[in-house]
Amino acid sequence: MIIALDGSSVDGEAYTDVVNLARHAPGWLDGAVSAWSTYGLALFAALMAYGWWRARRAGAAASVTALAVPFVVVAAFGVDAALKLLVREDRPCRSLRVATLEACPAPGDWSFPSNHAAVAAAAAVALIFVSRRLGAVAAVAACAMAASRLWVGAHYPHDVVAGVLLGALVAWLAMSALRRRAETAALRLTATRLRPLLVAPS
Repeated sequence: MIIALDGSSVDGEAYTDVVNLARHAPGWLDGAVSAWSTYGLALFAALMAYGWWRARRAGAAASVTALAVPFVVVAAFGVDAALKLLVREDRPCRSLRVATLEACPAPGDWSFPSNHAAVAAAAAVALIFVSRRLGAVAAVAACAMAASRLWVGAHYPHDVVAGVLLGALVAWLAMSALRRRAETAALRLTATRLRPLLVAPS
């Protein structure tokens, strides 16, 4: 079943208002937002790596939880990508024919929901299960990522909202299920060659 959503009828006016605001913003601001939109996901990878490094000193179960985060993020991306193929919403820059900070993606690169927003939100929620402090930092960064995707013209507002909700939901369900099994998994994995990934050298 293909839905073929016309996103411009949902919040196209709000999208146009933001894009016009971005076009008249200072160049340094547009440059900073564009850079964050393009490269900001690297921060989440760094937070995941740091969370795992700290978790090794807290015990094998904590390490299992931390190591699960990137897999959960990939799962959220997969769900998001599948939904894109189902909904097939054209990019707003293509439907509304407006000039945007980011080059308009090619036809077939669907807009709903936002991959960047889903990945960022999934990372933030998953990291909360590793460290509340890391999760809080990631949550702020995820909000900034979602806003940046709208600012550069890549998505409608509903795309980024849906991406955030989808990523957060997938991560929460997966990490909640894992939390009940982390101790059992840790006991099994520490008896294998994966032990150095789970426990810091004493």
